[in-house]
Amino acid sequence: MNLLYEPFIDGILSDGYGIMDDFLSPSEVTALRTCLHNRREAGQFRLAGVGNGQVTVTTAIRGDEILWLDEATATADEAAFLERIGQFVQYLNQTCYLGLRDFEFHYALYPTGTFYKRHLDRFRSDSRRKLSVVCYLNDNWQENDGGQLVLYLPEADGLEGQMTVTPVGGRLICFDSGQLEHEVFPATRERLSVTGWLKTA
Repeated sequence: MNLLYEPFIDGILSDGYGIMDDFLSPSEVTALRTCLHNRREAGQFRLAGVGNGQVTVTTAIRGDEILWLDEATATADEAAFLERIGQFVQYLNQTCYLGLRDFEFHYALYPTGTFYKRHLDRFRSDSRRKLSVVCYLNDNWQENDGGQLVLYLPEADGLEGQMTVTPVGGRLICFDSGQLEHEVFPATRERLSVTGWLKTA
């Protein structure tokens, strides 16, 4: 797995983002998607908010529903995902000296037609978020289903580029939380992911 990380990490260091397909196998995607649906049916999800603490719900800005993952109550499949993220953090620290100390993740479910307007993940009052990570849990996602993640990339000439990422199941994207603004486009079906942040002290 470490060799698979190398081009991914090169992208983060050179461009501010990296994309890895098949970070999760199809069976792992299915297992986590099942966990997500079970927890939502049990009423554990809530509408996501904006700002530090995410206490203000503003559906004109974002429309996803979320549930934070907790190692103490994680299923075996959720615990396996968090363990793999922990191994990834260790590898990043060994190879890139990023000083990552912690991470936090939540399920994110975007109902049909919902979105997340352009924003930056790092708060002005809290600079601990170093890297944003999204791992998609969608089944047989097609380009015309929508729901793309768009990264806005500053360029040397002062202009701005864009990178558009289709939320294919098992795909992992990681990007600089403090530098790259991004948004989520509306989709024609439910859009599922595990989303989180790798944090410094």
